[in-house]
Amino acid sequence: MSDPNFDDSDPVPRDQTETRDVSRTPEGQETLTMVEHALDERRGLLAYQPVVQARMTNRIAFYEGFIRILDEDGNVLPARSFMDVVETTETGRRIDCLALELGLQALAEEPGLRLSINMSARSIGYPAWLTTLQRGLRGDPAIAERLILEITESSAMDVPDLVSEFMSDMQARGICFALDDFGSGYTSFRYLKDFFFDIVKIDGEFIRGIATDTDNQVLAQALVTIARHFDMFTIAEEVESSEDARYLIDIGVDCLQGYHFGAPETEAPWRTSRLIRHA
Repeated sequence: MSDPNFDDSDPVPRDQTETRDVSRTPEGQETLTMVEHALDERRGLLAYQPVVQARMTNRIAFYEGFIRILDEDGNVLPARSFMDVVETTETGRRIDCLALELGLQALAEEPGLRLSINMSARSIGYPAWLTTLQRGLRGDPAIAERLILEITESSAMDVPDLVSEFMSDMQARGICFALDDFGSGYTSFRYLKDFFFDIVKIDGEFIRGIATDTDNQVLAQALVTIARHFDMFTIAEEVESSEDARYLIDIGVDCLQGYHFGAPETEAPWRTSRLIRHA
């Protein structure tokens, strides 16, 4: 779920076997306890990063909200320090709950906001996460049309039938779904026919330095072609230079995200009198 610091500059290992091994170590248990205490005390917030339109990069299509977990002194705990420990545990599900709750709150506060929130497919079967979602939608059903749920490619492949059914139900209510880290090595492409993701986010591994990397150019073009075939909107992650942005625009990517256009900020744009502009 896609990252806390869940952001595209802080890649998180997602191998399930490795996660289980790490969580059993004394260091892993200490980290798990630290994060659990932070969640018990609701020491978390969202940071917002813009996703811009490729053809008009001064226009924001939506923001992605990345969960931040804070230690007892208020310092941000980087994702790499705990995500490999909590990813497959209940603590990982609780992080998803907090991220969703904060995202729904932001959407309720700002009617002009469109926001994506990260989740693991494992959270679909977690009662507290589903309760959080249903409560937010009951409070204002129109929020659904401004909410995007980003599901990591690796977790989607773990429970494809559950993901497909859940997406179908929620899309009928207006929620959009993004497949995060597209191309990162987990996808069984036959599932794309069944998932009907609205958006695919091309993994930053294929984007960084793409203007001069011929291998990444071939791979990115193939991913864009696949997404277009299935009528999926494309977003390139980790765009860090104008040269890379120009190349991605030329091959038909729909939206761009990365430090070239803005870092995640914990000061919400609508609270600092900056205009939120959408596609």
